[in-house]
Amino acid sequence: MDKQIGQERFAQEYFAALEETFETHHGVYLDEVDSLLNTLAGISAAQASIPVGGQCATLAAQVAHVTFFLEVLERHILKQPAGKVDWGEIWRTVGTVTEAEWGALKSGLDTVYRRVSTLLRGLDSWDDPAPLGGALAILVHTAYHLGEIRQALCTLR
Repeated sequence: MDKQIGQERFAQEYFAALEETFETHHGVYLDEVDSLLNTLAGISAAQASIPVGGQCATLAAQVAHVTFFLEVLERHILKQPAGKVDWGEIWRTVGTVTEAEWGALKSGLDTVYRRVSTLLRGLDSWDDPAPLGGALAILVHTAYHLGEIRQALCTLR
């Protein structure tokens, strides 16, 4: 198979999975209403503020963490220094949120997702390990947290 055709096919499949994870059903692996942004739309600030099981992170912290992860990987893809990254800060500091704070967290996630998606769509090639690894990490990591959030909702609702 021609390398260019292989990269185009990879990109097509990757973006279908990425879009499905965040926003639009394509039949890759989720049911129609299960994307991250759709799932978050149905969660109130009160629900987002409850530590799951009384000892785990809140859904607000999960969303803040995914957004932070996207920002760190964006810098990695752009080959910009990430500086010192404190992966634990969000888990230690994000808890109870107001409706305004919850709205800002969801909006921030959407904004960063769209920015990173645009960055990835603008790649000339998937040959460079930094964008390829970053893109795959974004997809896998976000799908994991989508699962965490959806499982948490079983307990919270």
